[in-house]
Amino acid sequence: MADQLDEQLRDIAEVPAVELITTVAVHLMSASAINLGLGEEGEETLDLDEARKLIQALAGLITASLPHLGDHHARPLRDGLRSLQLAFREASTVPDPIGKGPGEDLTGPVF
Repeated sequence: MADQLDEQLRDIAEVPAVELITTVAVHLMSASAINLGLGEEGEETLDLDEARKLIQALAGLITASLPHLGDHHARPLRDGLRSLQLAFREASTVPDPIGKGPGEDLTGPVF
């Protein structure tokens, strides 16, 4: 068991930071989309409280990582985040005020 753990730690140490950041961001995006009811299951998985948390975490990760990602990696992440923020606003029966939605404290208003 210890040998397997050592091997996994060595493997992850070889993965570039940009790839790890992007992978985590994609997982957060996917989970957000599912909680917004955008997955195959539709509104059956709608959970705006969970979506809010995930989008906020995604905004934090992207905002903090922007100086290290470069435009090639950052642009699709920012676009995906903005799409999720807009989808959240659309899914909310009582939308947050402009600038107060998930992640908007980090990204600026989305409308």
